[in-house]
Parts: sequence; structure tokens; C-alpha cells
Amino acid sequence: MLGLPAGEAPASPAAVRLDARIEADGSENRRVWRDDEREAFVTVDGSTVRELCQVGDGAVRQSLAEAVLPPGAATIEHLHRASEEIYRFTAGRGRIRVGEDEADVGAGTTVLIAPGTPHKLWNTGDAPLVLLCCCSPPYRDDDTELLE
Repeated sequence: MLGLPAGEAPASPAAVRLDARIEADGSENRRVWRDDEREAFVTVDGSTVRELCQVGDGAVRQSLAEAVLPPGAATIEHLHRASEEIYRFTAGRGRIRVGEDEADVGAGTTVLIAPGTPHKLWNTGDAPLVLLCCCSPPYRDDDTELLE
């Protein structure tokens, strides 16, 4: 039941209805996914990305992905013509350039990237740099322009 310990009841009737719907219909009206249900892939710059919630899942106005950048690696500078992005860093440390501005980033840092703004990320640490990427409107490959 939504990660509750065995024998513990959910706090509200809404939680009971949500849990029952997930178990009953599998995916059609699904609203909860776990990481092990999402396959990760490696991008051309060596980042590993796991799409957590996308248009195909029923998202309409946003998408969410987890990205992992290995130590010493960097993303390809790019921009998204239509999508605004929010990066939320959960582990590791690095440096980001957004437009002409650069800043150090790490767990607990959030970065807002306006549509059409070039951006690039470097992992400057000894551990993987992990971040959540939220896009609105939802991420699309054809909205991305590689600049390097």
C-alpha cells in the first residue's frame, strides 16, 4: 500500500482509492511508478537518464526525469526552444552554466532554466552527480538543440 509498513492503514480514504485503482488497472489510469519500473538509457554525452513521468504516462503539462553524470563528465551544451527546465540536484557536486552565468551545484541546489537558454553541466566531484529534471511543457527530443 503505497510504501506503508505491513499492517498499517493509509491515512485517508483517498489514499485507499488510489492504491486500489493502481492494483486494479495496472497502467491505464496509473499515477504511481517506482524506479525499478523505469529503464535507464545512456545519452550521447555519457549521462544516464531515467524518464520518471512523461506524456505517455498521462502527464500533460510537464515531465520528470532523473539524470546521472559520472565523475569528470560533462553534458553537451544545449537548449530547449519551448521547455522551461528545473534541475534539482540530489547527490554529488558539479558546476553549471546557464546562459552566461556559472555556479557550483550539489545536493540541495535547484536551478531554473528558461526556454531558449543554453546550458551545460560538469561533474567536478569524485562521485556521480544526480539530479531531477522537470520540463514544462514536457520534454521532447525535437525541442532540443545541441550547441557543441
